Amino acid sequence: MKHEKARGQVSRRQFITGSAVLGGSMLLPGFINSVWAAGSDAPEKREIRVGFIPLTDCASVIMAAEKKFDEKYGIKIIASKESSWASVRDKLLSGELDAAHVLYGLVYGLQLGVAGPQRDMAMLMSLNNNGQAITLSNQLKQAGVTDAASLKKQVDASAKGTYTFAQTFPTGTHAMWLYYWLANAGIHPFNDVRNVVVPPPQMVVNMKIGNMSGFCVGEPWNQRAILDDIGYTAIATQEIWPDHPEKILGTTASWVTANPNAARALTAAVLDASRWIDTSDANRIETAQVIAGRAYVNSSVETIQGRMLGSYENGLGKKWQDSHSMRFFQDGEVNYPWLSDGMWFLTQQKRWGLLDQHPDYLAVAKKINRIDIYKQAASAVGSINLPSSDMRSSTLFDGKVWDGSNPATYANSFAMQR
Repeated sequence: MKHEKARGQVSRRQFITGSAVLGGSMLLPGFINSVWAAGSDAPEKREIRVGFIPLTDCASVIMAAEKKFDEKYGIKIIASKESSWASVRDKLLSGELDAAHVLYGLVYGLQLGVAGPQRDMAMLMSLNNNGQAITLSNQLKQAGVTDAASLKKQVDASAKGTYTFAQTFPTGTHAMWLYYWLANAGIHPFNDVRNVVVPPPQMVVNMKIGNMSGFCVGEPWNQRAILDDIGYTAIATQEIWPDHPEKILGTTASWVTANPNAARALTAAVLDASRWIDTSDANRIETAQVIAGRAYVNSSVETIQGRMLGSYENGLGKKWQDSHSMRFFQDGEVNYPWLSDGMWFLTQQKRWGLLDQHPDYLAVAKKINRIDIYKQAASAVGSINLPSSDMRSSTLFDGKVWDGSNPATYANSFAMQR
């Protein structure tokens, strides 16, 4: 089964081959790797502890270790399964984790001191685009709710706060997708419904016992809700923003300063694994089989594999092949640390009152997104396409165009704010 390639608003003409940008180092990547592993550019740390949450989009970190891409760059990834995003945050800040598969908005929130104690952070690369969803309970389905418009009618007919919706971290990606979707339907995510935080692996069980009417989370927990017959997919997040940024490889700025070679080696290993996953359906199937294991996602292969291959069902009778399903590489477009991607999360944090005033959007993104480290890693891996701009343009499902050019104006443009 071959999949149509998901395309963002970035033109392929904006991409130029990495070899043209990065010069002769691309010609002998293996030689370069051996020099970096053994010479003055050797990783400062050989064993790198990388946290992850049991979600399908942890795949590139896990496969970098399982397929020994890490060894190519002179390191060993120690994958550490964590229980919640708050735990990932705390362990990054304490140094118990060197880096992590982490929410984009969590890292940006820490940089500005609204997701925990302020700490300068670093984003090394993007791990995936797409692949999250908003799930609603079967109780809502029985009430005739099948989409955002019918949910709006149900909420309006009930007392405020009757319905509870869950996301995974206050400044995280899932919170922003959920709020954006509700607000687009005219439902205020703070005034009209209750809003709670639940760790991803606990979403399904909490819906099963009636603790919430809907949630936004990564896979495989949306598909799991369908298979367990407790909920249905109201919308996949790629329908909100095709090829949207999602999880990143994050760490603290101080860790990168102390371990620049290790940061580059870690990024290269995960980038190499990302390309391997996206090379074929066979590699995706193997990945699903590996990450389904108890040490990782701890779910059935069936729950993970379908949506990894773009095969969707919504639990309401609709089935489709999603052309914007989860992507880990996509010719390098997925992984580049686009400044505009990070800035978008800041606009939504400002919109929903998490930030009191507009930050210097571009300056914050330039500080966090370590394009320098990424380009060095791309050179080590070899044949990685790089864009001609650090910004990309996207059109969301409400027709709004986001390109990072006027972030304060964009943030102020939403009728519904907090």
